[in-house]
Amino acid sequence: MNRKYTDMDLDEKDKKLIKLLQDNCKKTTKEYADSLELSKTAVYERIRRLERQGIITKYVALIDKEAVQRDFTVLCHVRLVQHTKENVLRFEREILKLDEVSECFHISGDYDYILKINVKNMKEYREFMVAKLTAISNIGSTQSSFSIKEVKNSPSVFVGFGDD
Repeated sequence: MNRKYTDMDLDEKDKKLIKLLQDNCKKTTKEYADSLELSKTAVYERIRRLERQGIITKYVALIDKEAVQRDFTVLCHVRLVQHTKENVLRFEREILKLDEVSECFHISGDYDYILKINVKNMKEYREFMVAKLTAISNIGSTQSSFSIKEVKNSPSVFVGFGDD
């Protein structure tokens, strides 16, 4: 179905279920049902509806970046030389191919994009910049900031409760 929805389509149980799923989607339907004071069938149907409506888009495993030696986090601002539709789309297609880039946002302001990049260390970042990122045509300039400490990193989206 995948229809557009509004916040009014989500009742309080839906919102609580979404929060529970974002906290840990590996629990059993019974565990969610107990937390929500609903039947297993009701919770199962709510989850399926949220998936059909496109509210839940996928389930993923979150990885400890330090454990896989990808905890050197860089926020890289990118400015394009020209902003034609073709150049913007070409840049975005190329970024999608770069595994080191975990997030990319088209932004307003002095720069056109901000990239979140995870690599092993400064040497690996330099190799990434020289061999991959700056190889993309139409990049005018970049500015990199290096993460000192990750204060908050949450994949969760707050859907609100009550009269928010």
